[in-house]
Amino acid sequence: MKKLFMFAMSALLLVSCDKDETAADSSFEMEASVADYAAASLLPKTTVSGAITTNTTWDNDHVWVLSGIVRVTAGTLTIEPGTFIIADASVSGTTGVLVVSKGGTINAVGLNPDGSCNPIVFTSSKLLDNNAATTAVTGDFGGVVILGEAPVNTGTTTNRIEGLNTDTPAADFEYGGNIPADNSGTLRYVRIEFAGRVIGDPELGNEINGLTLGGVGSGTTINHIQVTYGRDDAFEFFGGTVNASHLVAFGQDDDAFDFDLGYTGTINKAIAIANRNSTHSLSGGNPDSNGIELDNNAGGTSTSIITRPVITDLSILGYKAIPTVTAQKLENAIHVRRLGQINLTNASVSGYETGIRFDSPSLRSDSFLGNMRVHAFTTIILPVGSSLGTGGAAPSTLASANTWGTGSYQPFYNEASFSLAAGTTGAFANEPNWTDCWTKWNGFTTIYE
Repeated sequence: MKKLFMFAMSALLLVSCDKDETAADSSFEMEASVADYAAASLLPKTTVSGAITTNTTWDNDHVWVLSGIVRVTAGTLTIEPGTFIIADASVSGTTGVLVVSKGGTINAVGLNPDGSCNPIVFTSSKLLDNNAATTAVTGDFGGVVILGEAPVNTGTTTNRIEGLNTDTPAADFEYGGNIPADNSGTLRYVRIEFAGRVIGDPELGNEINGLTLGGVGSGTTINHIQVTYGRDDAFEFFGGTVNASHLVAFGQDDDAFDFDLGYTGTINKAIAIANRNSTHSLSGGNPDSNGIELDNNAGGTSTSIITRPVITDLSILGYKAIPTVTAQKLENAIHVRRLGQINLTNASVSGYETGIRFDSPSLRSDSFLGNMRVHAFTTIILPVGSSLGTGGAAPSTLASANTWGTGSYQPFYNEASFSLAAGTTGAFANEPNWTDCWTKWNGFTTIYE
């Protein structure tokens, strides 16, 4: 795994490149993060629980310990730059979950007053316990959940968020409404590490993700977020209109980005990086981890609002493998199903069994794909034989299965280190350095490295 990181430092963007581009790209260099785990481990710890009902500030002079499910039901929770938040490991069941309910807002910006990076970190308590023998694992932190009053395609404004659908009072966990520009606050320059929880049978789909957004409106600001080693999905969008940018999904056990229930916002600049050593979800015993999983709804029924994210500058990277049905841990880089649609431009995809899978020709024709660079081990796009929609890229512009240009350039991680420039597709097109200073890639001392 450390070899993978060394390679990634110099050449994350190998699938975002034309074959003749050889200049080194610095967008994924492992620069030191301002957030300091060793220093944070020496800070006093303050435990919080229950509901936050007035304006509240969590300062960076303390580590904040979430006991159970902490809900912001009124007022604004402000989290200072450089603040660490962990779960109370002594609490059984669901713990370390921060919920911003419909009536509350959050203001969490991991930037110093001079604009320099000082990320806010939600992480495992085992990284702050001064005990080298403990090892952080997925699920050590519960997750961050933001719930708003933007439209959802279920026809109701009282949807219960997945993973917390039996918790009380019910109103604290409901989302959806009729306010497209609803504002739940700001989340910027934030890392969420070792989060998530699978409740009951994993195939029933009742989980808490790293960052869950339910009915969140376009007045909300979400950018520069890294979700690392999540127990389920890194990011999941249940309806809503929120626009997000500069997202990093790293080493998640299930999907990197999951869209459901009529999400219609925009995602600009996002990258998903799979980890070979992570466990990965299964469905019926088969691989079920996707870079993007997209549904209109669970039943695949038509609704007045159709799930259709507009995504630009995206990279999805699996890992080097010779996959078989039984051996490959990853499934589809992008899976569009159940009447969902996608509008995707400037994307680089590599290292998955299937590049892009549409569950029917109509989903493919209703979607838009433009300026795509796609590699897959077996199949570039399913189903075949249908158009891509007006303005969509012609199939001939997509890479063939098991090939990527010529020479030594391979569209997935390998053991040799080589550098490639950002090119015109993928997460770092036109903005090569946006992961500098606030992201973290290794040094966790976990079972994954």
